[in-house]
Amino acid sequence: MRHLSIDIETFSSVNIKKAGLYKYVQSPDFQILLFAYSWDGGPVRIIDLAQGEQIPVEVVFALADPNVIKHAYNAPFEWYCLNRVFNSPLEQWRCTQLHGLYCGYTAGLAATAVALGLPEDKRKMGIGNALIKLFCTPTKPSKANGQRTRTLPHHEPDKWRLFKEYCIQDVVTEMEVDRRLSAFPVPVQEQKLWELDQRINAHGVAVDMGVVEGSLHCYELVSGELMTEAIRLSGLDNPKSVKQLMTWLTEEIGEEVDNLQKGTVSKLIDKIDEGKAKRVLEIRQELSKTSVKKYQAMREAVCVDGRIRGLLQFYGANRTGRWAGRLVQVQNLPRNYLDTLYHARECVKTKKVDALKLIYGNVPDTLSQLIRTAFIPSVGNVLLVSDFNAIEARVLSWLSGEQWRLEVFSTHGKIYEASASQMFGVPLELITKGNPEYELRQTGKVAELALGYQGGAGALISMGALEKGLTEEELPDIVRRWRGSNKRIVDLWYGLENAALEVMRTGQPVGIRGLILTREIDSFNQQDFLIITLPSGRRLFYARPFLSNNDFGKEALYYHGVNQKTRKWEVVPTYGGKLVENVTQAIARDCLAESLARLDACGYQTVMHIHDEAVLDVPLEIADIDTITTIMGQPIKWAPGLPLRAEGFVTEFYMKD
Repeated sequence: MRHLSIDIETFSSVNIKKAGLYKYVQSPDFQILLFAYSWDGGPVRIIDLAQGEQIPVEVVFALADPNVIKHAYNAPFEWYCLNRVFNSPLEQWRCTQLHGLYCGYTAGLAATAVALGLPEDKRKMGIGNALIKLFCTPTKPSKANGQRTRTLPHHEPDKWRLFKEYCIQDVVTEMEVDRRLSAFPVPVQEQKLWELDQRINAHGVAVDMGVVEGSLHCYELVSGELMTEAIRLSGLDNPKSVKQLMTWLTEEIGEEVDNLQKGTVSKLIDKIDEGKAKRVLEIRQELSKTSVKKYQAMREAVCVDGRIRGLLQFYGANRTGRWAGRLVQVQNLPRNYLDTLYHARECVKTKKVDALKLIYGNVPDTLSQLIRTAFIPSVGNVLLVSDFNAIEARVLSWLSGEQWRLEVFSTHGKIYEASASQMFGVPLELITKGNPEYELRQTGKVAELALGYQGGAGALISMGALEKGLTEEELPDIVRRWRGSNKRIVDLWYGLENAALEVMRTGQPVGIRGLILTREIDSFNQQDFLIITLPSGRRLFYARPFLSNNDFGKEALYYHGVNQKTRKWEVVPTYGGKLVENVTQAIARDCLAESLARLDACGYQTVMHIHDEAVLDVPLEIADIDTITTIMGQPIKWAPGLPLRAEGFVTEFYMKD
């Protein structure tokens, strides 16, 4: 088996960051400019396609040869671009970015090279962004550049030579990343799942552009009216200015306003009397809806055939391996609550703004609720939407062996009511609508959502406990009651933390609740990991781990990773609850992966998936939701006893049921 490492540079007038890979490549002016390659780690050669050079015949044949494995960083880019001209089957490609993400490193070739500690001569050249902007994107015409709309090699020969060096260096860096991680390969099942993910992304999902364009039109009209009203009421030049508005509000209500965050605005609206200030805040609240940005993203990304492609990033959450959203960010779409979605869609598509105002009142909020409905099935098809019921809570219960919870999930599934029953000693049958005890369900729900990963009173507040009527004085007691009712989960927090500490101290593997923790060091390639092997066989990597005292003076585990707040590669502390969160979410992800593979094997076309929900595009005549939920709820061989359950519905457009 031979290996061919590749990097290409391309031109397209389409903005790839806004429109995505697929629309970028489908542009009529798309062109491959440079093709750099290396055989089996040897010297890198470059083909200057922009100046008439041709890719060698042996390389062209290699692109389709199953005995040649093709490697690239962010391989979907090279694969899709090259398949515009050549035939190169997806299963013959390996993605170096995926390799880095699987091993716990960050995304981005330059950032990965730094995180791995590659020497300067193996790192990505820092001038790349400027050269890409110069040669790979349209040029703004000016008198100085002769009014040209594109910069070609002969316009900037010295910079073009530097660009070729940059392309060559990318292959050098990619190969060194792969070499450094060679002792920790991506498993076969993850490679197969990556291939499925690329097929899903390339297929895309249809978009109702009537909803998109209608929403943008309605928002423009309504936002203009609201801004005019805000200017009239406040007398400000720009009511959108946080500084101007805070100063005006402070004077208007006679109280210091030091921020205009979402929660602050809501509290002020509830607190102050009717008048100018209240109405201006209501306008700000209406205009703060992000709906218009989602619709703009759809307009930018939709391809000529009316489909959006590339909505999902495989291994986007590299600690757990979960998917991340791209372009429209389908992982954080607003929920819909309207009972008349069909009518609201028609009003928007026909641009009946007055009808929207009359029937729904808050037009921006209505447009926000309609975002999901812009995703539609192919002609003659319907969407089948199926998701796991309380998947994280089920996995956490199974992993910890919390028997009463497993019995709940194996029977009625009412975990919020059952949790309240356990916490407060109230019979489950009393926690029903119409009984005073039903209020305890809300406490059970907040506790379930906030406390499973060693959270305390602060976690309850973050989950909205105070907004739901609880007081700060009550919170410590709720934490104590929940932990007292879930002793096996608490044991799992401390057991997993102690297992990690023991592995770090002794270097010996430790097993706990179906998880295997090991310390693996590859001195030759300068790699050091704490590894947790999941029941599926997939592994979670914690790079360059070490022990040190934490802020409480207690010995704790640290590793190098992406700080979720700063988004930078740095030392990250962890503890038992966080480790349990990692493995629980990772196992839940593996359950979804298993379902996606099963659905694909049965011939169903997944067009997107959001968290633990699969969205299928299926011909109407075979649209049987019971079959889909049965497939997703089937037992998984590596998770015996895990009580999975899926629920779903059939729809003419995507929505939250």
